[in-house]
Amino acid sequence: MPTYEYQCLKCKHRFELMQSFSAEPIAACPICHGVARRLLSAVPILFKGSGFYITDSRGEREHSFDPKEPKKRKKRNRRGGRE
Repeated sequence: MPTYEYQCLKCKHRFELMQSFSAEPIAACPICHGVARRLLSAVPILFKGSGFYITDSRGEREHSFDPKEPKKRKKRNRRGGRE
């Protein structure tokens, strides 16, 4: 069950409440029993495993950078697509 953060509209007290996903987002303040609103907060993103770095998915030649080497342009075929 997720934990949601609420703030009372009357006394501005902040508190956390465990509720199911289907529960109504309105709760009563534990201090003044006023109406409290659910607060929105950033959700942390955690990347696990391989494939998240440039070195994980490319070959050795593709990710090496040499500032002296000119950029290579990809050739286009007659229809405008790349070969």
